[in-house]
Amino acid sequence: MLKEFTNNLTRWDRLLFDHIFSWGDKGVILNRSFRCISWSANGCLYPFLALYIFLTFGPAVSKPFLLSAALGFPLERLLYHFLKQAMKRDRPFENIVDVQFRVRPPDRFSFPSGHAASAFLMMTLLANTFPVLQIPTFCWATLVGVARVYLGVHYPTDVLAGALLGILAGQIGMWFMM
Repeated sequence: MLKEFTNNLTRWDRLLFDHIFSWGDKGVILNRSFRCISWSANGCLYPFLALYIFLTFGPAVSKPFLLSAALGFPLERLLYHFLKQAMKRDRPFENIVDVQFRVRPPDRFSFPSGHAASAFLMMTLLANTFPVLQIPTFCWATLVGVARVYLGVHYPTDVLAGALLGILAGQIGMWFMM
């Protein structure tokens, strides 16, 4: 039963990967767009966003956000590195003939997606702090995940695991601030 479930999950994972990766046949605009979206979750913009929130909304709004982020991001990174080393899943371009990465991955292994984890963590914190941002931040985080598959560096299940990891770390960070 478990083997059948795993085989089905792997088959659907590969089918969805092939479908999203094949969008690359559509031209250069998608390459640039998805590279930019993926880059937005590298983490280099997050300190500037935190500073903007602090300067714009003051301590009453920014303090819970910043403290939740200060707990959530280290927790997410710790779990992310543990899972990467425990799973050691090869990236799609290493396993699938005719798949070349469209952006150089930051490390060797695929599972989970760190970009998806950090994007969904940021989405969770922003949506909690500013409820009006729930839909836009969810769309952005989802596009980050799709971009990682499109760029050939993750399978969809890597992105799903990263998303769940990011949401969990964000929720734990906020829980400690209550």
